[in-house]
Amino acid sequence: MKIAFVVNDVKTEQACFTTTRLAMAAVNLGHESFLLGVGDFIYAPDGSIQAHVRSANGGSYESLEDYLSAVQSKETESQRINLDELDVLMLRNDPSDDATDRPWAQTSGILFGQLAATRGVIVLNDPFSLANALNKTYFQHFPEQVRPKTCISRDVSDIKDFIAEQRDKVVIKPLQGSGGQSVFLIGEDEKANLNQMIEAVIRDGYCIAQEYLPAAVDGDVRMFVMNGRPLMKDGKYAAFRRRNDTGDARSNMHSGGKSVEAEVTHKMLELVEMVRPKLVHDGMFLVGLDIVEDKLMEINVFSPGGLGSCQSHTDVDFATEVIRDLERKAKYRSYYGSTMQNRDIASL
Repeated sequence: MKIAFVVNDVKTEQACFTTTRLAMAAVNLGHESFLLGVGDFIYAPDGSIQAHVRSANGGSYESLEDYLSAVQSKETESQRINLDELDVLMLRNDPSDDATDRPWAQTSGILFGQLAATRGVIVLNDPFSLANALNKTYFQHFPEQVRPKTCISRDVSDIKDFIAEQRDKVVIKPLQGSGGQSVFLIGEDEKANLNQMIEAVIRDGYCIAQEYLPAAVDGDVRMFVMNGRPLMKDGKYAAFRRRNDTGDARSNMHSGGKSVEAEVTHKMLELVEMVRPKLVHDGMFLVGLDIVEDKLMEINVFSPGGLGSCQSHTDVDFATEVIRDLERKAKYRSYYGSTMQNRDIASL
């Protein structure tokens, strides 16, 4: 099987990233695995979709550092491949990381992914659905029962009115963004600087104001969902709790959060069941759900990270389980060809 993983930039990938873990797992299972950045696609004069890729195939690796070092090595030459040769193209870039410095790159993976999908390549997550998930309004399409109370606006008065209506604290954050950037927890002590914080968020777009759940003081649980169901192996869930003991409202790992073992509750499993129909309908193969008790805080459909943390707390190699599922999808494609839509096979 030939698998290519799209990232923001191959040069900036790190060994701890989930994409690196997936790519190495594919190589160790005997597949051909490639990495390419969102700026490495080519629409050739003959109408074919190609890409400059890097790889370290043909061996077996014990460490993520060794694998990524081989991929990024100056001695490793870039290859030019036709995407029609691929069995699977995984879109693992984070569009929000390119919002400021490379706005052109935000949609590049999606657009070329759509072209590849029309040529019979399995593209995950489904690029046509990803186009509708480029910002956090996608989150609002899920059942109201699993979402915190929310107001989305660029008007300072609207945001302030919403905050005043809440009995407890409120979180404000950008409509599009990740890594915990420009996330503020608003309580009584912060209201003196409320205007400045709202202005900081709306400077680059819309603001989301969201009710704060008191249970969030213990962080949130990142749970991986594959094909609409919790990712499991050997009776253990691919999940971990993200906690920040510094007093920062953000439990995101980029913001000083740390991972600890998670207890997956019945309420969490009920929540997954409630969001499953839409995830399956949209062809969302691998997704990260951020959960506080029985509420969904965010859904990461682009580049959910943390499989390494899941493995460290469970001693289970979930990355290999993901690749095994891709093998199954490739077999389905060989049986049915183009008679099955990409969105259908993506979450099958």
